Amino acid sequence: MTAVDPNSSAPRRSRWPAALRRRPMEALATVLIAAGVLMLLQPFALALYTYSFATTLVGVVMFTLVSKFPE
Repeated sequence: MTAVDPNSSAPRRSRWPAALRRRPMEALATVLIAAGVLMLLQPFALALYTYSFATTLVGVVMFTLVSKFPE
């Protein structure tokens, strides 16, 4: 293990994969929430309406969990 200098100006590198960082996952959760609301409001397909609540709920839960991820 190497010693880390607390006064160093070098950015700390996260070990999380880039796809699992907060910003892209929050964007995906927001898209899911928006898609669920649009599915709820459309008057054409009963199948979309049927799954709208589940889609919105998955987006909200995902956004709640992802907000705890590192930057």
